[in-house]
Amino acid sequence: VQLVESGGGLVQPGGSLRLSCAASGITPDYYAIGWFRQAPGKAREGISCIDRTNRRTFYATSVEGRFTLSMDNTRNTVYLQMNDLKPEDTAVYYCATSDYYTFRQVPHPADFHPWGQGTQVTVSS
Repeated sequence: VQLVESGGGLVQPGGSLRLSCAASGITPDYYAIGWFRQAPGKAREGISCIDRTNRRTFYATSVEGRFTLSMDNTRNTVYLQMNDLKPEDTAVYYCATSDYYTFRQVPHPADFHPWGQGTQVTVSS
């Protein structure tokens, strides 16, 4: 399984970005694709996750209402639409997959593998 993130960049506060996570070689067992972010000096945190089989989603409170997950028809590419971006959203964003995440709690990095290389998102005026 290989995951490749794209779509990061520099955006002003209040702006929007759409990140993509393209998965290749993924099997149906890996039904969950999660998004994580890591700011400098901070631990990697889970922010959202989508179930490729039924499209159920989970959002952390820090992004709920501003970020939205979607998939393409192949269900192998997941999009993270990020609106109303704030400086505290600045981080490297990663996607990863899981074959046992339950969607009952914030995604934990230890439950997801493999990982993409990450894409930088910078929110600054």
